[in-house]
Amino acid sequence: MLSLLALIVSVQLSVADSKSVVEKWIKTSNPSFPIIICNLPVNTGFAGALTIGYFMSSGEYIAVNDADDISHPSRFEKQIDFMLKNTDYDLIGTNYQLISENKEDNGKEANWLHYGYDSIRKVYAAGKHCICHGTILFRGKIFDIVGGPTRRITGAEDYEFIVKFLNANLKIDNLKEALYFYRTHDKQRSKQFYGSEKRG
Repeated sequence: MLSLLALIVSVQLSVADSKSVVEKWIKTSNPSFPIIICNLPVNTGFAGALTIGYFMSSGEYIAVNDADDISHPSRFEKQIDFMLKNTDYDLIGTNYQLISENKEDNGKEANWLHYGYDSIRKVYAAGKHCICHGTILFRGKIFDIVGGPTRRITGAEDYEFIVKFLNANLKIDNLKEALYFYRTHDKQRSKQFYGSEKRG
């Protein structure tokens, strides 16, 4: 069981009133874990905000949860349990279910993910993607080895980040259980690059 969670929120000034929205949520929700707000003075983009958040993290594990999505209450416990039992692995993702504005796809599980290290390596070697970025949890010490995502591939920063793990011969996998709820809507970032289907 996790004894402590810390949430680091990287806020871009270009997103109107983001800081006050986060502060209001903290005040009304009174979360049981500490929250650090990093109010970035310039727009560093998706990759920059993530990397700054990773730099500020000090725990043994770093987990991602995209802003408009929801993690299952037992997600982190099950991912860390996997890491404790599989000490040769450094990153673990999970399957997810859709939360759709039109409700048509509510509850549908992803069908584009792959499972097993060898299978995942083959997918990325072919230039494809099979890990949902919002679901990943990785060992904090690995950030010091591979660094964070970069802005070299706009819209595919998460793809490049996973490739960094594979190029460093670090083992990764996905849990087959859906422990994440991915929200689909017209304004989501992934639709700008990949159309209607979720790819990270």
